[in-house]
Amino acid sequence: MTTSIDIWVDPACPWAWITSRWLQEVAKVRDVRVVTHVMSLAVLNDGRELSEQYVELMKKAWAPVRVLIAAEQGFGEEAVAHLYEAMGNEYHGNQNKDVDSMIRTGLEVAGLPSSLAEVAWDSSYDDAVRSSHHQGMDPVGSDVGTPVIHVGDIAFFGPVVTPIPRGEAAGKLFDGVVLVAGTPGFYELKRSRTEGPSFA
Repeated sequence: MTTSIDIWVDPACPWAWITSRWLQEVAKVRDVRVVTHVMSLAVLNDGRELSEQYVELMKKAWAPVRVLIAAEQGFGEEAVAHLYEAMGNEYHGNQNKDVDSMIRTGLEVAGLPSSLAEVAWDSSYDDAVRSSHHQGMDPVGSDVGTPVIHVGDIAFFGPVVTPIPRGEAAGKLFDGVVLVAGTPGFYELKRSRTEGPSFA
C-alpha cells in the first residue's frame, strides 16, 4: 500500500530543499506519495532574538510562502509541489536571491498565472500561512525548524543531510528514519554539521 509522506517547507531554507529532493529520490525506490505543504521561517522565528541580517531575510521570506498558499488555494496541492520545485531550483540551484524575480520565474516554470506574484506582499494571506505552518509544526514542537515530515501519525524534524542521497541509499535512509522516529519515547539523534548544504 502506498505510504503518504507530508513535508512542510519554506523556499528560503536550503536544508528543506535538500530533504525535499531526497524524498523525490525515495519515491523512485519506495511506494510512497509525497505531498508538499507550506511552513514559514518568519512565523517560526517571530518574537525571537535575531541578527539584523536575519530579520531582513525573514521579511523577504514572507513573499514566496504567500504565493505558495495562493497557488494551493487556487490550483490545489499539486500546484504547491510544482511551484516549490520551480522556486527552489531558481533560489538554490541558480542562486537567484532576488525574491520577486525568483517568484516570477517559479510561476512561469510551474505553468501558473503570473498574477499570483501580486500576493507576495499581501498580508491578507498570512493567516492561511500560519494555519498551514501550525498544522505541520505543532506535532513536533517549537524548538525545531524545517523540514518537518509526517508519515502517518509519526511526525519529526529532518533529516538534515547533505549531499542529496540517491537511489537505494535514499530508500534506506527513509526506512531508517521512519523506524527511529516511530520508536515510542525516541526524541533526538544529532551531531554537529561540518559542511554546508550541497545541492548536487
